Amino acid sequence: MSENERLEIEAEAKKLQKMYQDDPRSKSFNAIIYGGFGTGKSSLLRTCRRPILVDSFDPGGSKVLDGYMDIKGWPEEYKLDDEIYKDTRFEVEDPSRPTAAKLWDEEYHRRKRMGFFDQIGTYAVDSMTTLAQDIMYSIMQKAGRAGGTPFQQDWLPQMTVIENFMRDMVSLPCDCILIGHDDADKDEATGRMFIGLMITGKLKRRVPLLFDEIYSAQTNETSSGIEYKLLTRSTGLYQARTRLGKGGELDTYEKPDIKNILRKVGLPTEDKPRLINSTKEQ
Repeated sequence: MSENERLEIEAEAKKLQKMYQDDPRSKSFNAIIYGGFGTGKSSLLRTCRRPILVDSFDPGGSKVLDGYMDIKGWPEEYKLDDEIYKDTRFEVEDPSRPTAAKLWDEEYHRRKRMGFFDQIGTYAVDSMTTLAQDIMYSIMQKAGRAGGTPFQQDWLPQMTVIENFMRDMVSLPCDCILIGHDDADKDEATGRMFIGLMITGKLKRRVPLLFDEIYSAQTNETSSGIEYKLLTRSTGLYQARTRLGKGGELDTYEKPDIKNILRKVGLPTEDKPRLINSTKEQ
C-alpha cells in the first residue's frame, strides 16, 4: 500500500468516525417496552427525558400521566406532569368512520417538518396495539369495507405502514419509546413458546430488530406491595434484549426508571430546554 493510499483510507475512517459522533441518533435512546395490563408501562414515561410528547391511542391511557403521582422512591421531577405533552385525539376512534390513523400520520409528519422532534427529549407511542388497529381500520375504509372484518389482503398493507413508521421513528433526533402489550407465540424452528410484543405476523421478528432496547415490563408481589421491574435480557420465555448494556452495564432486572438506565449506559440524562417557559401558560 502506498503512502497516498494509506492516507486516503485513514481520511475515510476519520470521516466515518466524525459522521457517527455528529449524528444525534448515536447519543439517543430507543426502546420497545411491552407487558401485560397494570405493569406500569405508561407510568414509566414520567421517568424519561423531558419535554415528552406522547401520541396516545389507548382510550384513557394517558390519564396516568396527568397531575401529581406520588410514587415511593421517585424524585420530585418524576411525580410532576410538567413538560409532558399528550395528543389524545387518537384515543377516540369509530371503526365504521375511522379518522385516527390519518390524523396521526398528518400530525406526525407536520411536526417532523417543523423540527418539533429536535426540541423534545422523548417521543412515545402508546400503544402499538391500538395504533395497529387504527391503521387496519383506515386500510379497510380505503377498500370500501369500513367496520367489517379484515381480509387476508389487508394485513400486508398494514404491516408495511407499521414497519415504515418504525424505521422513521428510530431515526428521530430524540429518545423514542414504543409501548406495547404482550402476546404469546410459538417459535416455528424450535417449537418453544415465547412472549413478546403483540404485533402482526412477521413484524414480531422485524420490528424488534429496529430498536436498540427491548424490555419486558413485569410485576412481582412482595410483602411490602407490588414491585415493578423491567426485564432487559431474555429468560427463554420472555423476549428482551439490550444493546446499550451489552457490557454488563444493566442488570437483568432494572427498576422502571429510564433516566437511571440512561445514566448506567453513559447516555445523556439532561432534559432539553422547556417548550413553554411559564407553567401558568399550560
